[in-house]
Amino acid sequence: MLFEDQRFLHEDLERLEQGISDRVAEDPRHIRDRLNRDHQISGFLNRIQDQSKRLLDIYQDTEGLRTKEIQSISTGDPFDEFYKQLNEIKDFHRRYPNEPVENLERAYKRKAPGEGESATAEVDNLFTGEEAFGKFLDLTTLHEGYLNMPGIKRVSYLQYLNMFDTFTPPQCPIKRPDKNTDQYFGYVGSLAAYLEGFMRRTRPLEDLEKIFSSFDEAFEKAWQANEVPGWGPEAQAVGPAAPVTEGTGEGIWCPDCEKEFKNDNVYKSHLGGKKHVKAAEARKARGTVNGITHDETNGVANGRGPSMQRLKERAIADREFRIKKLAAAMETVRNDTRVNVERKQGMTERERQLELEAFFAESTEAAPRAGESESDSDEDEKIYNPLKLPLAWDGKPIPYWLYKLHGLGVEFPCEICGNFVYMGRRAFDKHFNESRHIYGLKCLGITNTTLFREITGISDAEKLWKKIQEDKRKEKAGGENIVQMEDASGNVMPEKVYYDLQKQGLL
Repeated sequence: MLFEDQRFLHEDLERLEQGISDRVAEDPRHIRDRLNRDHQISGFLNRIQDQSKRLLDIYQDTEGLRTKEIQSISTGDPFDEFYKQLNEIKDFHRRYPNEPVENLERAYKRKAPGEGESATAEVDNLFTGEEAFGKFLDLTTLHEGYLNMPGIKRVSYLQYLNMFDTFTPPQCPIKRPDKNTDQYFGYVGSLAAYLEGFMRRTRPLEDLEKIFSSFDEAFEKAWQANEVPGWGPEAQAVGPAAPVTEGTGEGIWCPDCEKEFKNDNVYKSHLGGKKHVKAAEARKARGTVNGITHDETNGVANGRGPSMQRLKERAIADREFRIKKLAAAMETVRNDTRVNVERKQGMTERERQLELEAFFAESTEAAPRAGESESDSDEDEKIYNPLKLPLAWDGKPIPYWLYKLHGLGVEFPCEICGNFVYMGRRAFDKHFNESRHIYGLKCLGITNTTLFREITGISDAEKLWKKIQEDKRKEKAGGENIVQMEDASGNVMPEKVYYDLQKQGLL
């Protein structure tokens, strides 16, 4: 019954598209619901690809079964074919009486929390408590593994977050010979796997395979050109002299000991020491002999096939390169993790636990309960307020005693403010310094607003301003009409003072 399978696949694809469109139209507030929606859409897209492949195989009809079914339906008595298929269906259900029937209408329908299935069940087990549903990184286990490697100085978790993607000295204390160990190989492999898995969990709708393949291509080009940081070809100079291009560039560099000498005599004397001889033998055992060629550095030695040492270095360098790219792609999450760690360092263990519990409680309360959302909203809208009291910050009326204490029932109208009514003495006193009252005074031509406190009428304000202007003019005019007198010594004084002094005989 290929036609029935074909019809079923077409219906399934349409239901999947409808389920995706319903979820895309949603806008969840909480990150938990957002991730759950994205993972459901990703699962639907994968199912669409699988069902499309099955449908394409039916249409291609490589075995000719679809053609045979078309011929059996189109030729002969159609009722015979109908009853034949009906008997096959009855026989199937007789053999499997408890076979469940898949209801496509409900299979991809958005389920509410009260319908027996949690709305966020898909992401509950994907993240740890430290990751907070993809908001932060959780590198505590990898940090412990890093500290357990030999030759590592103890660094804090916050310092590790700043340098976990740095693999070159001086930030990274691990030398190149020490990286060729199974412990280091397992560490960088675990770190790369965690970052890749974290990106898959937090970005389910992105084409991550394309991003990861671009990382591989970039590494392949850099490796062929010997441009991978810290993994270039090693070379040892012939003779007592050594290259001076490494280190600070001021002295003589010994590549075996990885040490710089400022004096040539000191460098020559150390060549016969036990440490130098041991380091030279170890370097020679790694395949870095005198006079190494460019072809040998890329894994070919004297035509005998690829060098195992170089292949292992390539695998380690590949993981380091991938870690750098992944860390750069998630730089925002990394910065948020650093800020979160700094904040939690100032908290007690109980405060951290309470914060975690509050976070999970917020995520569970984000989804409204079935059958209660409409009733809750109706109750919130119907607030009992028969006295018409003002509302507080929580949307509920303030207590009546507080209403009487502040005198909020007394009205104070202000004509200058456009007959605006202020409720309560406190609001009325504050409004004299507000922009509404000052703008009203400026419209009347009054510039000095500090003298007009407690004045609310336009006529009163105009009369007061007129009287102030007249007093200023009188004062100015009186000062101009004063008669000045001058005595024999040339002292200038008012006329009244002059005559008073003259009567007293002081002039």
